[in-house]
Amino acid sequence: MIKLKVNGTPRSVDVPPDVPLLWVLREELQLTGTKFGCGVAACGACTVHLDGDAVRSCVYPVSAAAGRSVTTIEGLSRDGTHALQRAWIAQQVPQCGYCQSGMLMSAAALLKAHPRPTDQQIDEAMTNVCRCGTYPRVKAAIKQAAGVA
Repeated sequence: MIKLKVNGTPRSVDVPPDVPLLWVLREELQLTGTKFGCGVAACGACTVHLDGDAVRSCVYPVSAAAGRSVTTIEGLSRDGTHALQRAWIAQQVPQCGYCQSGMLMSAAALLKAHPRPTDQQIDEAMTNVCRCGTYPRVKAAIKQAAGVA
């Protein structure tokens, strides 16, 4: 039994220790906001926070999350009022929407580390892939949420 805290709630899962955290979140805990994209930690669709840091959950074994705190997109804001979520809507970032939960989680970790990020810090932190190409709007939304727009 592996114990972890997910979105503030203690959870226990009975899975092999090498199962990726992504599949535990999606299949065992029914938190499907975190997406599977590439399976090799390249695209960022699976980004969640582990003790506040952004991690790619598709390659992160659940055993490494034991006893730690995981935040998914569902835990970023239960009612969609996080500053980034509001800015995402205001800047019309989503198109297909597939990458958005990972983008938002990466952006939230960025703003935690750099509350007023520079363009360079945004470019360095936001390595998620968006096939729709909404990168300029992502940057605008991050700046709006940070109050540097």
